[in-house]
Amino acid sequence: MKPFETLAETTAPNGSRFSLHRHDGDYFLKQDGRQLMSSTSTNSEYALAELACVFSVRAAPTVLIGGLGLGFSLRRVLEIAGPRARVEVAELLPEVVAWNRELLADLNGALLDLPNVSVFVEDVFGRMQRAGKGWYDASLLDVGNGPTSFVQPQNARLYSRAGLERIRTALKPGGRVAFWSADREPAFARALAAARFRVTEVASKAHPRAKRAAHYIYVGAV
Repeated sequence: MKPFETLAETTAPNGSRFSLHRHDGDYFLKQDGRQLMSSTSTNSEYALAELACVFSVRAAPTVLIGGLGLGFSLRRVLEIAGPRARVEVAELLPEVVAWNRELLADLNGALLDLPNVSVFVEDVFGRMQRAGKGWYDASLLDVGNGPTSFVQPQNARLYSRAGLERIRTALKPGGRVAFWSADREPAFARALAAARFRVTEVASKAHPRAKRAAHYIYVGAV
């Protein structure tokens, strides 16, 4: 059996250890040894993009992605939205951006240097705060394990009532936000509805051949 190879690691602001690994041609991103995502299980990352990027006749949508990961949601957004789209990626850890460019260029890292992709090394909530009213057609938020399990403590702001109102303000009429969650979160669905979103809960498999859903995506439409 081929061993896992540690390619890089770093310490996040909250003190947890993030690491990038390769095994038999596949890549894995871990936090404190616990797998966060991998190139073998991308179904929910694709679904996140597909559920958020439901555009009407807009020639050049503007999309915000919170959390770069291994770049699979970015890949799918670009496939859906086309070359005239403007795509912003907000990633808190500069090392994750560097790993994508330097170690994962053949996976999805080369997408970061496309002319219509802008990468911001910052908290996605800060990006939302600076956005004008009705700025984004869609937003994808994959910044942790969901509304009640935070990889970084500051992510809690996204799921608060004030955070949801900020997200709603930043979206254009007809826009959508999609949240990735490791578990079913009915209380969060109610919070989205209370913030005046039209809410859809979608169960998602980790990969197409999986027998049951492993994750959930919460979609809020304006």
